[in-house]
Amino acid sequence: MRYQRPKGTQDILPDVAPRWRMVENTFREVCRRFDFGEIRTPIFEDTDLFVRSVGAETDIVSKEMYTFEDKGGRSQTLRAEGTAPTVRAFLEENLQGQDRERLVKLYYIAPIFRQDKPQAGRYRQHHQAGIEAIGSPEPAVDAEVISLALTFFEAIGIKGTRLLVNSVGCPACAPSLVDELKASVADSVGSMCRDCQRRYETNTLRLLDCKNEVCRQVTDGAPKMLDLLCGECEAHFDGLREHLEALGIAYEIDPRIVRGLDYYTKTAFEFRHDALGAQDSIGGGGRYDGLVEQCGGPSIPGVGLGTGIERVLLVREALGLADEEQPREGSFIVAIGDEAWLPAYRLLHDLRRAGVKAEIDYRRRSMRAQMRYADAQGYLNAVLLGGDEIAKGVATVRDMLSGEQEEVALDGLAAHLKGE
Repeated sequence: MRYQRPKGTQDILPDVAPRWRMVENTFREVCRRFDFGEIRTPIFEDTDLFVRSVGAETDIVSKEMYTFEDKGGRSQTLRAEGTAPTVRAFLEENLQGQDRERLVKLYYIAPIFRQDKPQAGRYRQHHQAGIEAIGSPEPAVDAEVISLALTFFEAIGIKGTRLLVNSVGCPACAPSLVDELKASVADSVGSMCRDCQRRYETNTLRLLDCKNEVCRQVTDGAPKMLDLLCGECEAHFDGLREHLEALGIAYEIDPRIVRGLDYYTKTAFEFRHDALGAQDSIGGGGRYDGLVEQCGGPSIPGVGLGTGIERVLLVREALGLADEEQPREGSFIVAIGDEAWLPAYRLLHDLRRAGVKAEIDYRRRSMRAQMRYADAQGYLNAVLLGGDEIAKGVATVRDMLSGEQEEVALDGLAAHLKGE
């Protein structure tokens, strides 16, 4: 072939698209229950938005963004993550209005672009379902965000999700962790991976979540942020645990959960599932109390999460949920003989306008071939229309599962097929 899809991308074909729709529609429904409203931001933003918010020395900004210069000489970047564009829209569109204490709750389902090494469930164009709650410092909101994600996982059949939580402190206490972490690994930096050698100077906390076994051994004895929290951060983390326990949500405290973006403060969390093996993360998030201010707004706290749809689909596949039989639906119009073709074609479009999913065989094959096709494609019933039916003003409706059939008047066919 002359052309192939770009590396790290995929074509979502009609046979798997229903799985995507189910996941996306379930996420929308869960967000509706939690009173989150949908937001859709542009697919590209000013590059500086990601540099200032995510962090110039993060892997995302330094190595993974798709950045280009537009015809006006402005640097633009394809959406590299979902939170910064949402915060930009929050400020630009004044979503909080005059009520500066109002909690604004938003969700999105959007493609994310990162020029990273493709891996299982993580593509250079992958898709993220995310939520942002902007306007409250309360740990109860952190717990609600976590609860929404777990509700979503359960609603799509995923059980056994593990929740890992940590606190990364705030600008008042995080620097002490960075200093002690650097001191504790200083003598072993040379044995760590190249990324960690770079992060030692530029993004020190990321040393803790490196998956390289040598690096993990080096940081095993590193100080823990929870031991160095200031009073405010300690109270917030205690409040998070209290609210999680009130909701009956099981969690593990993992001091290595630091997330990969500079804007996180206080709460950091991650969802994992053993069905994915080594790459077991299916989402995560945290609090970002300084991000709105970094983007040019007032000091407004926020918390959010993102989950990768590809990763979620992989878990469902590993659990055997992807092979669940899709229910039959729709009607296949079977035109019997040339004289029935135009009446059948008109009937097809009349049914569609009435809200019925319907299709016809444009190859105009034999009745037997049409019936075989209707069965193979999973239609609920076949609507047979021939000369006899036309003369009587009826159609013969055959149930494709039971084989039972009945004559239905054409003027009441749409209502009959919709079960009315």
